[in-house]
Amino acid sequence: MIRTFRRRSLLASGAVLASLSLALSGCGGTTTTEGEAAGGSGSVQAGEGHLQALKDKGTITVAIAGEVPYSYEEKGEATGATIALAKKIFGGMGIDNVETKLVDWNSLIPGLKAGRFDAVSAGMSILPDRCAEADFADPEIMYTTALMTQKGNPKGLTDLDSVKAKEDGGEDIKLAVLAGGIEAGYAKSLGLKVQSVPDAQTGMDTVDNGRADAFAMTAISLTTMAKDNPDANVSVGDGFVQEIDGVKQLGAGSTVFAKGDDELREAYNEGLAKVTASEESYLDVVGEFGFTAENLPPKDMTTAELCKGAPGSK
Repeated sequence: MIRTFRRRSLLASGAVLASLSLALSGCGGTTTTEGEAAGGSGSVQAGEGHLQALKDKGTITVAIAGEVPYSYEEKGEATGATIALAKKIFGGMGIDNVETKLVDWNSLIPGLKAGRFDAVSAGMSILPDRCAEADFADPEIMYTTALMTQKGNPKGLTDLDSVKAKEDGGEDIKLAVLAGGIEAGYAKSLGLKVQSVPDAQTGMDTVDNGRADAFAMTAISLTTMAKDNPDANVSVGDGFVQEIDGVKQLGAGSTVFAKGDDELREAYNEGLAKVTASEESYLDVVGEFGFTAENLPPKDMTTAELCKGAPGSK
């Protein structure tokens, strides 16, 4: 039996999905779908005074995207590395209750801009087009890319360059990528043919049932999914840093805030700096989710540079 981590679909009709109550370990909280009715647990207006309002309320609402091991639901409870960071950092501000909304990936930033939640906690990559729409905290998780294939890797795919080489040689390679994910951008830059999937679970399913030869996503997510689904006909290759035009695309993800929410974002950065101050303090928070010291962003990797499109540290 495959253990699934599929995001709950937002009904096309716009019908309201029932909210799910849960208690987050260390901090109380609730998980609901993004399309909940007005009058539910909503966010406070972003901008000046937002931080104090959240402190007074004692609750912050963050959006998650159902991607293991960043932020996802397990046994009715929100968990993952970015949830652990949120509880640690917001708790340090005096905001002890973290509520979560499970949101389709492509709706994370639009929902944030619409004020449906206070922040996005999903390990979202810091990219120029996203920086134009919202403000990212300092880098909190570095990542590499990997390919999930069927066991035995019948097409011999090791990275996106190998996919390109096969396609250029005339082979029909079916590559799945997460819609809106950074791997989709890599594939576009390389001129690869892709099929977009809405979430990680669907990506694994397309490989498992042979509708895709490979699924490209962050290495730690794919490795965790394969480990948790031993009966699935999938395996994951080694992680790699993709090169585009000869430049290694070092990247990182972080928590996302609405434009103008500077006070809240800077307070978060202060708390994050304490977590990323050392390997020990970092792994104390995210280590249980499979992250290692390799995922700790270097000191000279900045959000400002990543927002300009600079690939990682100099």
